[in-house]
Formats: sequence, structure tokens, C-alpha cells
Amino acid sequence: MSAECCSPGEVTGAGADPQNAEAVPWWKDRAIVVPVLSGVSFAAGLICEWSGAELAGQALFWVGLLLGGSTFVPGALRALVTKRKLGIGLLMTISAIGAVILGYVEEAAALAFLYSIAEALEDKAMDRARSGLRSLLKLVPETATVKAGSTTVDIPASDLTAGQVLMIRAGERVATDGIVRRGRSSVDISAVTGESIPVEVEPGDDILAGSINISGVLEVEATASGTDNSLTTIVQLVEQAQAEKGERARLADRIARPLVPGVLVLAVLVAGIGALLGDPELWITRALVVLVAASPCALAISVPVTVISAIGAASKLGVVIKSGAAFERLGTIRHLAIDKTGTLTRNEPTVREILTISEGPEISEEQVLGWAASLERHSTHPLATAITQASPEATVATDITETAGHGVTGTVDGATITVGSPRWLDPGSLAGRVAELESRGMTVVMVHRDDLPAGAIGVRDELRPEVPEAIDALTQQRIGVTMLTGDNARTADALAVQAGIDAVRAELKPQDKAAEVARLSRPQPTAMIGDGINDAPALATADVGIAMGATGSDAAIESADVAFTGNDLRLIPRALAHARRGRSIINQNIVLSLLIIVVLLPLAITGVLGLAAVVLVHELAEVLVIGNGLRTARTPKRERVGRDRTGVDRFGHAGNEVSGDRPKRSRMTTALSS
Repeated sequence: MSAECCSPGEVTGAGADPQNAEAVPWWKDRAIVVPVLSGVSFAAGLICEWSGAELAGQALFWVGLLLGGSTFVPGALRALVTKRKLGIGLLMTISAIGAVILGYVEEAAALAFLYSIAEALEDKAMDRARSGLRSLLKLVPETATVKAGSTTVDIPASDLTAGQVLMIRAGERVATDGIVRRGRSSVDISAVTGESIPVEVEPGDDILAGSINISGVLEVEATASGTDNSLTTIVQLVEQAQAEKGERARLADRIARPLVPGVLVLAVLVAGIGALLGDPELWITRALVVLVAASPCALAISVPVTVISAIGAASKLGVVIKSGAAFERLGTIRHLAIDKTGTLTRNEPTVREILTISEGPEISEEQVLGWAASLERHSTHPLATAITQASPEATVATDITETAGHGVTGTVDGATITVGSPRWLDPGSLAGRVAELESRGMTVVMVHRDDLPAGAIGVRDELRPEVPEAIDALTQQRIGVTMLTGDNARTADALAVQAGIDAVRAELKPQDKAAEVARLSRPQPTAMIGDGINDAPALATADVGIAMGATGSDAAIESADVAFTGNDLRLIPRALAHARRGRSIINQNIVLSLLIIVVLLPLAITGVLGLAAVVLVHELAEVLVIGNGLRTARTPKRERVGRDRTGVDRFGHAGNEVSGDRPKRSRMTTALSS
């Protein structure tokens, strides 16, 4: 388990391997099993004591004490000896020893169990936040086809160097960053950038590692090696940001760190000065009572219990919070950066508008859409899918010919129909209206009949219907919102107006998003929410990274501190309000815990309270703060709501409301619960 309570960043035991942490069930994880056995031994000891078997009870208390202490005592002592660092672990160690010296083994065993189990549960959650980034690197193929004179040869992708020319066939991934030297095609970059609509590339265009060539053959000159490209840069950014987060000490530990040496010095002074002025045995006993009185047991236990209860309650809302530190930071957020595609939008391009030519024979919108759908039925392009879904009963075209990077030509009802980009097919008299559609954030597909313009189809990835309500709720909570996207500025601005977002940053690369989030984080705590691989650096850079779980990439989920099991953005203001309430309760517990120490110390020094009374007060204080912390486990009852056309309710859960079908588990839910 983590020894972070003693030395931030130091990890011991089974929880030290984040790659294996999720693969090991809890009953095989020593970091969890040992505290559980400590609690079982302590409970058995109480039963024996109540039944009159005093000797057996004491033996079981000792077993519970040794088991619980083994999880934090070695780390506390190691941090003290090797790094000269003091923390709650050390003070808990001294307190347990002091209780044993005074004959209170039962109290020492309870202390060791409660502290060890609280630490183990929080560390288990934190281990999940330290998962690897292997899913990013899976986007790079193992081999690449490279031109060698007049022939081609397959080599390991890791051996690629800048300047080599790669042959990228239809359906293949690009092994490294490069520039297209020959060929035209559409490239699916959704896995890399999160953008749902493929981009057309031609000679001179840049192409990213991990992109998929949809059609045709491309010759790409590598501009980076196989081990130093845009994907590896993303990995490095995420690892760096997560490493910085791992060094942050817990709130309770930051408070206890100056308290530990102060308590030790005070105990020594009480024993030394008292022994000089009176009975040495009396004042040494009082010094030990001071150690117990000043022990931040309530502080050490109440904060993790509060956080774990709050995290459990958040999961009922469909919000998975990966660590206690993330929950504490979530309660401080005052600004939210939101990715556009797949987060604010559905990530499902749809036909939004159809234009028809006014000259010549009358042509209807249905005809234009039907002609395009007849040809696009043969394509797997996302734009083609949107068009065919809008006209599922279109006739089947014949003599299909596809020109990579441009469009498709075929015969429908005896006429030659061509569908493609306005850059390839002349818009004719529709040029002005096509430009207007593009200014509204649409991707336009031209339709020609017998080599003459017949119409145009505007396709757009629509805003999620709940977005304006979510943004309004955030505004009411006085939380600022900024849209971040790699898309063009016209599309971003159009969607921002619909969503009610004033601040927009468009045409950003992954590293640009991370830099923008870092800039927003400087004046105020900022969270980032996204779902694509290109969002991973920004998610890791933010004070809190939030991943959309149902459609989010594995890399985004791994990089984030918080993940949604659904897609409904109205969860954001609710989750932030829950975190603020939890943080308020944490602050209450900290103040109460410190107040108990302040009150008990003078009473212990003056002898007004003996050890029994001090231990009793501590136990009652622990019950009080734990009870207060458990209030975070309560959440408002979920109101009955309908579902939108996607089958997703306002809490982000999919299913059939009529039949009562249970929601399907998203990839993120499966990964986190494995």
C-alpha cells in the first residue's frame, strides 16, 4: 500500500505496481487483505473479551495490532531514517506504542486497524489512477511498408527514420508523422484527434501517426522517427503531468507534518521538566498521555472515510472518481475546459440541410439525397453513413467508381451521378449557399447529375441536447466554461453559440490543448473534460481531468481523474456540487479533529484527564467525525426522467425505458471494475 502518509510518492507492497493493480482481485491484494485481517482479529478479540476469554482476547488484539501496524509502521520508519520525513504514519506509530506501554493494547489495535484500512481503501483507488498508457501506443502498427528503390520492404515501425517514404494502403494505419508526397485519400483521424469527420489529404498535407487511410494508396514521407512522433509526445506529456500530481501530499498529511515534531518535542518537555520539578514516573506517564491526546487519530481516519464515502456516492450518479486527491481537487474547481467533438457533440454526423439547383428541370431535395445515398451505400466513410441513414430506401447504383480523396461516381436510373467535395466538384450557382453552410459549421457534399451541379448536402455533428442546460447550470454555479477543439474556428464558433459558451479556442493540436489548460489553471482551479486520445495531455495537465466514459478512448480514461459511465453533461454541475459539499465536510472534520487536540492537550498536561478519559474522548471523537464524514454517502434521490432519442437519460444511463432493459456496461465501466 502507499506510504504517502509518511513520504509523498513512496509506494510499498502490492499496490506499488499500477499496471497490475487492476488485474489483481482484492482478496489477493496484500495491501487490502492485511488490514481486513487486522479488523477480523480485532473484532474477534472484542468477542473473546466480552465472553470472558481475556487471554485469547489479548492475543487477538496483539495479532490485529501487528497486522495493521505492518502496513504503515515500516514505511513511517523508513521515511524517518532515509528521508528524515515525518508524517501521520510516524505519529500513529508512536501513539500505538505509547498506548501499549500504558497497557492499552485494545486501543492500539483499534487504532492500527482503522488507520490501515482507511489508507488501503484510498490507495486502492489511487492505484487505478496510475494506469499505463499502452492503449496509445497500440495505434502504431508493428511494421511499416517502406519504399526501397523500385520495390517495397516491411520493417519494424520502431526502426523508421525521418526521410523514409512509407506506402500506406487503404485500411492501414500510419506508423509515424509524415507529409503526403503522392496520392489522394480521406483519412480517419478520430482515434487520434477525436474528430468524427475524416479529412481529405493530398500531396503536401501533413498526416499524423495513428491515422487510418480510408481509400486509395498514399506515399508518405516520414517527418519523425517511429519512436519520436506525435503519439509518443502525447504519452510523455501525460506521464509528466501524472508524475507531478503524484507528488502532491494529502491534505491531512500537510496539516499533520508540522504537528508531529511539535507533539514529540512537547512530550519530551513534559517528561523532562516535570521529572526535574516533581515525580519522574508521574510526569513520564503524563508525557505518554500527551502523545495519545495529541495523536491525530480522528484527523487521519475521518478524511479518508469522508472521501471514500463521497466517491461511493458519486458512483451512484454515474461518476467514477479515481482517487481521494482527485475528489478533493474536484471540490475546488472554478473553471471548466470542454472538448467539442464527442463531448459537447454526439460524435454522430447527421444530414442537416439539402440544397437544390434552381436552374433547369426541377430537382427535389429527396432526389438529391437519394442519388447521393445510392452511391454512398458502397462506402464506410462516416459522411456516407450519415447520408445513407437519412435515405435508407435509396436505389442501388451501378458502375461505381471511387476517386480517392475526391468522391464517387456511378449510374442511378440511367443518369451519371457524382458525389464529392466542393473542392473537386464545381458548386456552380450554389457556391454562395455552400459557403454559408460551411460558415455554420457543416461539411458539404456536392451532388452532380450528368456532370452538372444538382444539389448539395450539409452534414454536421450535432450538439448534445442537454448541453445548453448543463452550461446554464455551470454558469449559475459561477463556474467559467471554455471550449477547446481541434476543429476549424467557424464550426467551433457556431456550436459555441448554440451551447451558450462565450470562450472558444479552436484549431488546437494535443499539445496546444494541454498548454491552454495550463494557462487556464494558473489563476484558478480548472477541470478538463474530453473523450479523445488528443485530449489525454490536457486531461492530465488539468487540476482535474474528466473523461466521457461511454464513447471515450482508453487513453482519455486512463489520463483522467474522473470518468463518466454515461454521456449526459448535466452530470458535471451535479458532480461539482457533490464534491464541494464533500470538501466542506472534510474541512469540518479537520477543524473538529484539531479542536479536540487543542482541548485535550492542556487537560492531559495538567493531569485533569488520565489516559482512560483521553482514550475515551478520542474514540468518541472518531465516531463523531466518521459519522459526519459518512454524510457524504447520501445523495439526492434520482428523479424519474425520460430519455432522449439516443436512449440516454439525464444521468447518462442508456437502456430501454419501456422494456426495462438494463444499461449496457461501457468500456470504461468494464475496465474500472475488472
